[in-house]
Amino acid sequence: MDALLAVAVAEARAGLASGGIPIGAALVGPDGSVWGRGHNRRVQDGDPSAHGETSAFRAAGRRRSYRGTTMVTTLSPCWYCSGLIRQFGITSVLIGECRTFSGGHDWLAENGVSVRILDDPECVSLMTDFIAARPELWFEDIGE
Repeated sequence: MDALLAVAVAEARAGLASGGIPIGAALVGPDGSVWGRGHNRRVQDGDPSAHGETSAFRAAGRRRSYRGTTMVTTLSPCWYCSGLIRQFGITSVLIGECRTFSGGHDWLAENGVSVRILDDPECVSLMTDFIAARPELWFEDIGE
């Protein structure tokens, strides 16, 4: 597994262990250091905007620029998180998997963001197991 993806997977597992949805993310600086990490906290915080990517972004704190950064996420970013990536000029996205959910990664690529999909078996397993166990929570999360 990619070392940066491992950070996001650890966050996804922490989210699942605390009763939430297993989606984790990390915002990585141009030098490869992790600026912020987080996981989906919609359930835990009762906050519909607390997605994994937004949690990692918030944990990174205020920065003058996000050029050269990479958003690492266990799952294809939804439209909300894809908008965040574009809004703040995050340069690239590293995605664990997009089998269980295909968000805005094609749109990001079409708009100049470098997108790499790993199709990681652990990320796929985390989501397929969760969706099977908690379909109502999953469909709430994706707005269906």
